[in-house]
Order: sequence, then C-alpha cells, then structure tokens
Amino acid sequence: MQEKVLSTKKNGFPMLFLFIALTVASVFMLIAGINARFPSPAVNVVLIVLSAVWLLAGWILLPGFKVIKPQEALVLTLFGDYVGTLKDTGFYWVNPFSVAVNPAAGTKLNQSGDVDAPSKTVFSIKTSTPSGQSTQNIINKKISLKIMTLNNNRQKINDCLGNPIEIGIAVMWRVVDTAKAVFTVDNYKEYLSLQCDSALRNIVRIYPYDVAPGVDTTGDGVADEGSLRGSSEVVANRIRDEIQSKVADAGLEIVEARITYLAYAPEIAAVMLQRQQASAIIDARKMIVDGAVGMVELALERLNRNQVVELDEERKAAMVSNLLVVLCGNHDAQPIVNSGSLY
Repeated sequence: MQEKVLSTKKNGFPMLFLFIALTVASVFMLIAGINARFPSPAVNVVLIVLSAVWLLAGWILLPGFKVIKPQEALVLTLFGDYVGTLKDTGFYWVNPFSVAVNPAAGTKLNQSGDVDAPSKTVFSIKTSTPSGQSTQNIINKKISLKIMTLNNNRQKINDCLGNPIEIGIAVMWRVVDTAKAVFTVDNYKEYLSLQCDSALRNIVRIYPYDVAPGVDTTGDGVADEGSLRGSSEVVANRIRDEIQSKVADAGLEIVEARITYLAYAPEIAAVMLQRQQASAIIDARKMIVDGAVGMVELALERLNRNQVVELDEERKAAMVSNLLVVLCGNHDAQPIVNSGSLY
C-alpha cells in the first residue's frame, strides 16, 4: 500500500465560523419559534424543528476538525477504506465520519517520544456513573514524523568465539511512509524493537569481542582484525543496514545505530579481566626486555669504541647479566661498590 498525502485545503476556520454561526442562528430561531414571533404557525413549527435538529445533530461536524502540528501526520480511513494522510501543518476540516488510525499510539517503549507518553498521547476524562467516578482514556492517533531514539535493553549474546557478552544499542529512526507503517504491520514500534534484537544477534555472532587470530568477520575467506571493541563503527553500520533491510517494508527509515554498552557477561568478566591483565603484563615485559637489550648493546659498543676499558668475554657476560638485572628488575637496584681490584 502506497501513501497518499491529502491536498485538502486548510478549511478548518471557515467551517468553525460556519458551525458557530449556525448554532447561534438556531438558538435565535428556536426562541423565535417558541415565542411565535411569526404570524404563521407553520413557519414557527418549521423554525422550531430545524433549530432543534441542528442543535441535536450539529455536533456531528465537530470530529471533523483536525489540527496538524509540525512533524506530525494523521492517517484517515472512511468506512474501512484508506482515504489518505494529512501531513502539512494547519487546521483542517475533513469528513466527520473519517477515523484516524494508529495501532502503535498506546505502545510505550524505552525510547524518546514515549517517555512523556501519558501527557502527550493519552488524555484522561472523568465521568460520573451511578457507582462513582470512572476515568476514560482517549489516545491521540497522530503519528510522529520526528527522528526518535530507541534504546533497546541490554542483551546477552555469544560472540563468534562463544564468549557471552552483554551489548546494548541505540537506534535513531523515523516514519517515512505512514500508510505502510499503519497497514503493513500490526504495530510498527513493536516490530522495530523485535527487528533490532534480531539484527543485533545476527551481527554480533560474526565478531569476537577482541581481536582474535584466524577469524573472518567480512565473509571474504581471509582472516582479519575485526572485533566488537575495535571496530565499533563498522559493527554499528552493519547493524543499521541489517535493521533497515528488515523494516523497509514497514515504512521506517533507520537513520543511525550506535553501540551504547559493551562488556563481557558477569560470569566470565573476572576471568577475561585476568586474561587482559596477563596479556598487558607480557606486552610490557617484552617492551622492557627489548629496551634493555638495546641499552646493553649500546653500552658495550660505546665502551669498546672509546676504549674506556678492555673486557674479556667472561667480564662482558657478567656486565650484560648485571645490566639486564638492573634494567629489567621490578625494584630499584642496590649497587655494591667494590673498593678493591676488579680482578
């Protein structure tokens, strides 16, 4: 079903003035007919009947008044047929028997636009009944065309290595085709939320949490360095494309997707932290050893080039050992001064 934007003239104010004028005229006609202002009884009866009919049935025109604010739309149906969508801002009067349709009007998700839903989309009316007062909720059927942000709940998903991780995403989306959003799916908000969960699982299972050897994340058969932690932009774009392919038929556009939370699941978080600490210690030790070996080589080369002292192989080995101990140790060296002969 394709969207049909109504080009109805903004005739709300003329119809409102006409309604007020007819109502006022009917009141005066009713009073005149009751008081027999006209000499002909038939005229008085006709005035009373016409004014009474208008005062009793004229309110039928009131549901036809519609106010459209910026970035809002109203999908209208008439006796089950899709009439069109009002998108332009203004004050309209349409067929009073037209019904606004929005199956997702009462749906509240963890997203912008639903946080203050009770004050914007639901109006409470208190009515008196023989048993007391009852509250009736009238739901606003307008569809927001603004860009909204959906914060889905954190999910526990296994990455490509089988490690359980917790991940959450924020999806920026908007309605671009109101007819598809209303008539193609039952509830486009719930549909979007479910598709976000499904797309997130499909993409996360392709990547490891951190860079791992021998893992192909692009599908080209070549191992790469893609990971959830290091390739967050690429992962977010793939999630966005995956969601867009699922919700295009529902008239929704995914503007952007971002990873808002990423961590190992609590049951393995401590172990993975120890693993990361061990890897960091090994990398640091490797750097320290490489630097110490370079410094020892430089020291021996300088001593030999400047002929400061002549050292045989045994003394060179002792000097290298002592320098490596000093340079690679965790604590400051405690030198021992030899006041006697070197030999």
